[in-house]
Amino acid sequence: MSQKTAIYPGFFDPITNGHLSIVTRGLEIFDKLIIAILNNPHKTPLFSIEERIFMIKAAVKDKPNIEVDTFDGLLVDYAVSKNSNVILRGLRALSDFEYEFQMALMNRKLNRHIQSLFLMTDYKWFYTSSTIIKEAASFGGDITGLVPDIVSQKLKEKFRN
Repeated sequence: MSQKTAIYPGFFDPITNGHLSIVTRGLEIFDKLIIAILNNPHKTPLFSIEERIFMIKAAVKDKPNIEVDTFDGLLVDYAVSKNSNVILRGLRALSDFEYEFQMALMNRKLNRHIQSLFLMTDYKWFYTSSTIIKEAASFGGDITGLVPDIVSQKLKEKFRN
């Protein structure tokens, strides 16, 4: 029996406990997850690719069968290069659904063999996003419990400077 691998793509600037919830639940469905960080030249991240890789690896160090990687270009091409036909995405609100639905349809148009699988976020992460967490941290807000400890530490370091 072959190993079933899913690609969990995102910007992960930074990874949150909501993301990690999707990772944990994804590992209940798939044998392997590849957390694929999008290298998007149209966005200006707070953390470098290297910093994001470090934080993600630290956050998932106790979870088996996870690979952390980066990609640019088309996600469907990346999935094929990794011998996967599944893109795993998390959904929070209706606005997420509209965007993700459009992306899934475009990916399906680009490669009919790639499937998109959506997991609803756990209710406790419904209101969180990397953007909101970064904003709260920038004003000294307490983000304990919303992100892994390593991310909290790195956000404090960024905003201390």
